[in-house]
Amino acid sequence: MDEIITAIFSALKLDRTLNFSSAKSDEAGWTKAAEFCSELTLIWLRSEPANKEKGMSEEYAMAFEVCVLQNGSIRAVWNAWEDLDLPDCWLVAGCLAQTIWNTRFGFSPEYGVSDIDIVYFDPDDLKEESEQKQAKRIRQLFKGLPIRIDVKNEARVHLWYGTKFGNPIPPYASVKEAIDTFPTTSTAVGMRPGRHGTEVYAAFGFVDLFDGVLRANKRQITRDIYRAKVSKWIARWPELKVLSWDQS
Repeated sequence: MDEIITAIFSALKLDRTLNFSSAKSDEAGWTKAAEFCSELTLIWLRSEPANKEKGMSEEYAMAFEVCVLQNGSIRAVWNAWEDLDLPDCWLVAGCLAQTIWNTRFGFSPEYGVSDIDIVYFDPDDLKEESEQKQAKRIRQLFKGLPIRIDVKNEARVHLWYGTKFGNPIPPYASVKEAIDTFPTTSTAVGMRPGRHGTEVYAAFGFVDLFDGVLRANKRQITRDIYRAKVSKWIARWPELKVLSWDQS
């Protein structure tokens, strides 16, 4: 994976000393990405030894943020984060992983990204109507973007998950707990602006994500759900390395 990280930093004309102030800014979109990454302070959500073991070194996390912010639609949401005005709000899952895959496989940053996943956690308002109202408001904020905005309150997922997927689940206690159940190890990721910099959460680290590996996270999904995800993604990113359900 070190070779991949080196290639990413090289493509962005950023040396591995993580000195953003000396980075070149002659690539389209790089200036904006560097602006947000220049003051990066990661808030480690797991112990340091565990982070390193799972591929969560600061360098990998830095490369993750730099690559994600090359996606103009994601960057537009990032620029207007305060306007979202949602409790415990995160960017998560597919839009982040797919932007990384695009860097990995040489596609444009927005290639194949069908929606931007915004999640929040509000256990005091579990009404579907409230969630829909928030989604409508935020889509209106970003009506000019070419990518659809998807907004979900993770505090109410247990109310509809069983009906949609066939297996009931208990309520989540937080957005991070929800991310822990996302369908694959490479898509179980989230990021948001924090008080001291960017907060990044990668439930399984970055190894599978940067290596382009699809591995099932069996904590919640079924074999059929995993197969459906793989079929959709492999059609867009055929160079992904797919591990079967039994191999995961």
